[in-house]
Amino acid sequence: MSATRRELFSIFPGLLIPALLPPKASAQEDKSIPSTMYTFDTLPVHTSDGVEGRHVLKGRLATGESLEVHETTLPPGGAPHPAHHHRHSEMWLIREGIVEITVNGTSYRLGPGSVGFVHSNDQHGIKNVGATPANYFVVAIGPGADA
Repeated sequence: MSATRRELFSIFPGLLIPALLPPKASAQEDKSIPSTMYTFDTLPVHTSDGVEGRHVLKGRLATGESLEVHETTLPPGGAPHPAHHHRHSEMWLIREGIVEITVNGTSYRLGPGSVGFVHSNDQHGIKNVGATPANYFVVAIGPGADA
């Protein structure tokens, strides 16, 4: 069977257009964290060495970044772990109490409503320096945050 040049060129757009369109992502392919709400009283509590915590969410955003959010309550004088560093960045949202966040050897005191941020790979730690429990949320974003 032979085709004329006109017939060949008439089918060419039909072959080209689908190749230029972005692939359709199915709901099964989208592994990002869905929109949802987390009520505080339904988050399971875990305790270790007097430190109370609640995992809120962990996974990937639709834009590709890794994200992890948790809530922590430290007793007076308590710290969740020794100073450390990692590839992802972290932000602390202080709800109650007075904490001391140390970043690369410099200490900062933060109270209710304060926010602390640490850049990727900066050495950091947090400790409750007040006389009452300290409560805060941590938002970690970047490589390894969802590990």
